[in-house]
Amino acid sequence: MASRTNRPAALNRTVLGLTGVLLLAAGVLAVTAHYGRLRWVESDDTLVPGTAAPPTWVLWAAVAVAVLIGLLCLRWLLAQVFRMPKSVTWRTGGTEWAGTTVLESATAAAPVATDIESYEGVRTASAWLSGGRDAPELHLVVTAEPTADIVQLRRRILGHAVTRLREALEVEVIPVTLELDFAEDRRPARVR
Repeated sequence: MASRTNRPAALNRTVLGLTGVLLLAAGVLAVTAHYGRLRWVESDDTLVPGTAAPPTWVLWAAVAVAVLIGLLCLRWLLAQVFRMPKSVTWRTGGTEWAGTTVLESATAAAPVATDIESYEGVRTASAWLSGGRDAPELHLVVTAEPTADIVQLRRRILGHAVTRLREALEVEVIPVTLELDFAEDRRPARVR
């Protein structure tokens, strides 16, 4: 299921899929041309006619295209930078109380990350809350040990950390997006 917070994912899949289809088509055309199956291409023709150097404008056009492709690749890389929703300020108060309470969503999410980091097999955890005070959404990124029991870890996150947050915020339901990654090396988890 694609997350609304990971907008570049859909574009990545589309661009990579189209690139794959184009490269596959070019490969099929090259192979069929090599075996003489294309009527408009002779199998013993050279790729470009003659052996003379191309005109100068062709070289400048090639440089311009290469720079454009490089800038597009750089833009694509910048779109991959991990982005999560910005912290929002929640104001609570009602007619039965005098005054209001102000709470940053980042402040409310910090204990969730601390709870998750205390679980066995977890290296790091990050938590963000988005949405309004009455309908918050929790976004989690957890890095686990390679040997961690993912099913048990997911169950503990949803049953303990999310439940505690839901009770603290006094809401019935908190939608959760959970990205669970494995640590790449075999260093042990932090001693708690």
